[in-house]
Amino acid sequence: MLSIGPIAAIAAVSLHTIGALGKLFFEVVENADMKPEEGLRSVGANWLERVRFAIVPQVMPNFVSYALLRTEINVRASTIIGAVGGGGIGEVFRLSIGRDHAAKTYAIVILLLVTIVCIDQFSSRLRRKLVGNQSFELGRGAA
Repeated sequence: MLSIGPIAAIAAVSLHTIGALGKLFFEVVENADMKPEEGLRSVGANWLERVRFAIVPQVMPNFVSYALLRTEINVRASTIIGAVGGGGIGEVFRLSIGRDHAAKTYAIVILLLVTIVCIDQFSSRLRRKLVGNQSFELGRGAA
């Protein structure tokens, strides 16, 4: 329907991401502990207050973690899609290999590596901020 090109690549990556995140987010919400929500209901909190103070604090770290994981996956996938005709950095990478531009090829590989490492570090910092350092230290002490 869209043929081969950047629009088709964007549509493919977007639809897959929406589906994957929808499933993951649903699983996280479904497995949330409902005791805090029941406690707020017993003291007369409305639906919005119960969601805001009982559910969101439980699910937000996982939402952020999954969203950043999908971002990292999309960076990798878009490179591969571009290499087979979808445009973007993958196409530039394929052309630089085909034209034997070693310096440009190395620069693109380093750029992709740095991008993925930056996304991973940002994800880690954000998770620590949302969950707290004590959660990460407890995990280390138990191992």
